[in-house]
Amino acid sequence: MATPAFLACDWGTTNLRAWLMADDGRVLKSRDFPFGVSQLAPGEAAKRFREEVRPGLVAEHLPAVLCGMIGSTLGWAVADYLPCPASLADLRGDLMEVEGGQARVTIVPGLRCEGLTGAPDVMRGEETQVFGWTRLAPERRRGRWVVCHPGTHAKWVLVEEGRIVRFVTAMTGELFAVLRKHSVLKSDAASDDEPAFDEGVAAAGDGGALASRLFSARSRVVAGDARADTTPSYLSGLLIGAEAAAAPDLLGIAPDAPVALIGEPALCRWYSRALKGRGRLVSIHNGDEAARAGLFALQQEMAA
Repeated sequence: MATPAFLACDWGTTNLRAWLMADDGRVLKSRDFPFGVSQLAPGEAAKRFREEVRPGLVAEHLPAVLCGMIGSTLGWAVADYLPCPASLADLRGDLMEVEGGQARVTIVPGLRCEGLTGAPDVMRGEETQVFGWTRLAPERRRGRWVVCHPGTHAKWVLVEEGRIVRFVTAMTGELFAVLRKHSVLKSDAASDDEPAFDEGVAAAGDGGALASRLFSARSRVVAGDARADTTPSYLSGLLIGAEAAAAPDLLGIAPDAPVALIGEPALCRWYSRALKGRGRLVSIHNGDEAARAGLFALQQEMAA
């Protein structure tokens, strides 16, 4: 029978995913909690972790490793942003220990690199998933890889010899939400119309002049060329299509370079559709599995 070894948590903005992990990396128990850091009052994280998360997985006396926004200014304590290039060993060397009661609690630092404007670009949580993804297959720790992590703030990541060298953030998910709720494009219709999505991807062109291209989401409807209920799907395709067209160039990625998508399967499916429509080879990988692998690798290094 596998022995419980530690508690792994990916504590994001909207929710917390927690896994009771065995000493061989297997998941013994898992739970989602509906209190991401955006719902926490100052100083509340430690209390809820102690009173709800630990008992919820019967892990009161086990060490815990946490990644994600819990290490931000909204979370438990502010963990560093380490400069790129960075490796898993670099993360291990800068883990932040916080007061967690009866057993050790550590928070994974984020990463930073120089952004497009000269201001820094940052990530927090995605680095653990990317490093976990490299641990799931040894060949991913050699050579050059392109990883995309779709989400509210999508990350495009360049991985070389097992290190994160550079990345670019695209606020595609947040822009979609804002436009859909607070603009002339607002709509409560579903965004699962594949032909409308594909039309939006095609309309994105090379990803440039996005502000002008966005108006087509309205003009196609008011001119009578499309139904209003197709707008969210078209808008999604336009935004994801623009990102898929522009982001690889920003990282100097060749047109024939394959892209590994890591994240929530449903969202990865739409990114895959847009990227394949542009002729790229794509693979899809589960974000929770990658996060667990990254947290397990860090715990192993701490226990060594």
